[in-house]
Amino acid sequence: MRQIKIPKQIQKFLTLDFNAESSCSSINIAYKKLSKEGKPVVSIVIPAYNEEANIIPTLGSLANNLTSKIVEIIVVNNNSTDRTEAIAKLCGVKCILESKQGITNARNAGLSQATGTYILNADADTIYPEDWIDQMVDPLLNFSDTALTYGQFSLIPTGSTSRTVYYFYEKLAEITRMINRSRKDEAVNVYGFNSGFRRLQGLDVDGFNHPNGTNEDGWLALKLRNKGFGRLHCVTSRKTLVWTTDRRIQLDGGLFKAILKRANRILKKA
Repeated sequence: MRQIKIPKQIQKFLTLDFNAESSCSSINIAYKKLSKEGKPVVSIVIPAYNEEANIIPTLGSLANNLTSKIVEIIVVNNNSTDRTEAIAKLCGVKCILESKQGITNARNAGLSQATGTYILNADADTIYPEDWIDQMVDPLLNFSDTALTYGQFSLIPTGSTSRTVYYFYEKLAEITRMINRSRKDEAVNVYGFNSGFRRLQGLDVDGFNHPNGTNEDGWLALKLRNKGFGRLHCVTSRKTLVWTTDRRIQLDGGLFKAILKRANRILKKA
């Protein structure tokens, strides 16, 4: 499933001019075809804080998804001080303000405003393959015993680390996820930028609210499963592999430190 090179389908969105109105205009046209008329079946929620340098490729990839479902995209502006909201509006997508800072508050705000039967979680620095919407929603639509779907990701280099190095890092991460499933809980493998669930069930378990020391995405998965809404379903198709920037690794001090952290977690669980 892993790819050393970034696929052409993903690369084309990386070449979009991050600040050009022409890019926003083309996304607006594509999104109108995606949103159509009528009640949305799928709501894609994107928390965003100062994402003007990233959000155009994200919206471009989502607006150009291939699906017959009616889709709405909601950008949650979490107190951005840049042009994030203006860009989202130029692209034609709904943008709401959540003044209470934090990813949990932003995701809850998007959930409360969404009108689709299904919620897909996305991030503003991630590019989505063209079949992502259907691949993530169809298990929820077709199987009542599925509470949440989640997929996997690969990294887009923004610094000196090469894509080849990240490929092997991702292989190491797969081992960690296998250990999580067998020794801890599958819910810790769920990421907020590549997962989906039924809106009413999400509201029923108090959305993304979670105890201190836990993450909002994995905790939601745990709540949905424990409520009896069904199992967690990992969508392993390459068609759901999303591509996200490596900025979190850079913020953690680089790849070497990230590997050490992951190795320490593995040793603690062994």
